[in-house]
Amino acid sequence: MYRLIMAIRPDALPTDPAALTEMVLALDVENEKLRVAMQALKEMIFGKRSERLATLVAEQLALELDDLETGATPPAAANDDAAAAKPSDKPRKKARRNIGALPKHLPRCEQVLEPEATACPCCQGKLHKIGEDVSEVLDIIPAILRVLRTIRPKYACRGCTDGVVQAKVLPRLIESGMVLTALVSHVVVSKFAWYLPLHRQVQILAGQGVHLGRSTLAGWVKRAAWWLKSLYELQLRTIQAAPRVFCDETPMPVLDPGRHRPRICQFWAHAMDDRPWGGPAPPAVAYVFADGRGTEEIAAQLTGFSG
Repeated sequence: MYRLIMAIRPDALPTDPAALTEMVLALDVENEKLRVAMQALKEMIFGKRSERLATLVAEQLALELDDLETGATPPAAANDDAAAAKPSDKPRKKARRNIGALPKHLPRCEQVLEPEATACPCCQGKLHKIGEDVSEVLDIIPAILRVLRTIRPKYACRGCTDGVVQAKVLPRLIESGMVLTALVSHVVVSKFAWYLPLHRQVQILAGQGVHLGRSTLAGWVKRAAWWLKSLYELQLRTIQAAPRVFCDETPMPVLDPGRHRPRICQFWAHAMDDRPWGGPAPPAVAYVFADGRGTEEIAAQLTGFSG
């Protein structure tokens, strides 16, 4: 390229015809390469997807060649990837907007705002109701922690000493714990359904004056998993009994303090869905956690599957 840009002086030309022929052929080859490169650059700058090279200015590509249109300026960046919209004869549908249409299944709590005085300001007569304006707004009651006190009275017979009667203790998810099943369920749902880690739930509870350790909440989750294990196994057996089972694996990093770096485990999803084939089985999915690559664990779970 440097030889092409420099002006070739007559006194620098060789006098040998063979050398002149070789020079002309070399310059022709170099010119052809430059023409191909310039054409590619012009297509990238002035053609489709030109916004990707919008940072290149025209001065960087002005090589003062006869076949390059240096006077042209790059167009403004535009969305050239989208196809041109075709005119449609159909009228455009009006956008649907939710203006004041609150869900009907939510409970309604009414408050009536009466005026300060119900006497006529002119004649002081008693005013009567002629109508009303009703407006609805969405409200929320934040989660309230409460202490549920269970009182079990004891009744005894005055005539004998063996006639003591008392109601039985209601069953709990954690028998020896001071927590009700509703709170344990709330912690489990917040962690696995709404992706709220246990340490953040500890901070939320501390904000309401209840100070608990993360290990305590982890024990609640473990106990809830123990109760749900039989239901999970039944769901997994039901899925693997279907004629078609879909499996997918997702890498899951797990903390490993001894190695100072997380180890990669696997989450395997087993699912069935007969809706595309018109089958009677409802869709269902079960997740299996495998420590490590999980090849042996998944192979053991699919043992006997003939679908």
